[in-house]
Amino acid sequence: MSLRIGDVAPDFEADTTQGRLKFHDWIGDGWIVLFSHPKDFTPVCTTELGYMARIKPEFDKRGVKVIGLSVDSTGDHTAWAEDIEETQGYAPNYPIIGDTDFNVSTLYGMLPAGTSGDAKSRTPADNQTVRNVFVVGPDKKVKLILVYPMTTGRNFDEVLRVIDSLQLTAKHKVATPVNWKRGEDVIIAGSVNNDEAKQLFGDWKSPKPYIRIVPDPSQ
Repeated sequence: MSLRIGDVAPDFEADTTQGRLKFHDWIGDGWIVLFSHPKDFTPVCTTELGYMARIKPEFDKRGVKVIGLSVDSTGDHTAWAEDIEETQGYAPNYPIIGDTDFNVSTLYGMLPAGTSGDAKSRTPADNQTVRNVFVVGPDKKVKLILVYPMTTGRNFDEVLRVIDSLQLTAKHKVATPVNWKRGEDVIIAGSVNNDEAKQLFGDWKSPKPYIRIVPDPSQ
């Protein structure tokens, strides 16, 4: 299947390093980040899992749960966690899904439907497309999809920035401009006419009629 922004995130049950879970139940009424890996004991992913553990308090502040996935068993994940802590200074402090049956990877369109066989016999290159970041909202819908190549480590500071934007724009009728960071000016959403905008925001700066700039309404 091809998963798109706005689609309901597929539900599933899976074993993780913190026990078995049902995904939609685990999401509850909050936000989540799911980030996936092609294989345990791979160098780039090792740095990513460690960095995510280090900055997890930032996700916690935003009410965002974090969950990883790798196409290996939870037992392998637990062993890998020791290497991650040794080399990165932080062990994963979030669940990591074991996906040896490729169920989640295929549900989320990261591997072709019908992928089968022994996960241990597959190389990272066989699973190189399992390098996604998904942000899912309280409505269980996909809000963001990022796909990275195996050779490029992910920027989780950017994921935090996008979550700040997603959470702001879910509450207020605004959009965020290029490189926006929390507290900076925003743009009144195009769906809001000028009369409604005056009621909501008062005055605004307008370098062009279609660009209406106001302060961050959350501040």
